[in-house]
Amino acid sequence: MFPPARIELLRETVGRRHFLSQMMLECVDLDKSRLDPGALRFYDAEFDARSARIGPDAVTGAALYWDPSGGRKKSDGSVCVMVLRDDRSRRAFVHDAIYLTVSDEDAHPLARQCDMVLDFMVGRSMRRIAIETNGIGNALPEIMRDVAARRGANIFVQKIVNNRNKETRILDAIEPLLSTGRLYAHVRVRQTPLMSEMLGWSPVGAFSHDDGLDALAGALAMTPWPVRPIGAPVRLFSANTDFKV
Repeated sequence: MFPPARIELLRETVGRRHFLSQMMLECVDLDKSRLDPGALRFYDAEFDARSARIGPDAVTGAALYWDPSGGRKKSDGSVCVMVLRDDRSRRAFVHDAIYLTVSDEDAHPLARQCDMVLDFMVGRSMRRIAIETNGIGNALPEIMRDVAARRGANIFVQKIVNNRNKETRILDAIEPLLSTGRLYAHVRVRQTPLMSEMLGWSPVGAFSHDDGLDALAGALAMTPWPVRPIGAPVRLFSANTDFKV
């Protein structure tokens, strides 16, 4: 029923851990699961919106995900991650990430963070953002819209509510791409805490600094917004409805 080539393609798509546990019904100990930053494939090309490419690689979708916190120095990390996708080759590109920190004396830390995120969006020609609204993020979509309106920026804000265990979200979103060599990252991501988070992370929750990984998992798990080359004509497709039920 399933030729070896099809099985191997499935293994390359879902990753070894998921393949063993779900397809081969073998018990896989989560304690042994890790995220190896050495498996990341780095690149230094910038995204070209005119051709919708990163160097020679085509881009079909984009996601900007913000996992917010208070932004204080001693609080959980407030992280915004930009991911580009090539769905035809099933690859993902961690193109940029920003860790937001505001002064302890700032009277409006959330509005200040919204200003910083909006600057991040404008600098990367992004007009859509997904904000995790669990906890402190519940008020952020409206604050973000107000900040954008005040600055004359036209943006779309998507609310995301996460109910799954954080460690499971991170493992299921990142590990299959990482273990199969389909997760890429821009060289500037090396300068962020994301690398040390990945190196020290464990699915049993032994490492507390995982806010960047949580934001990355959210960006990878969400449905990306379509990306087309600027000026490319919109193609119309007609469904074939000439069939009998």
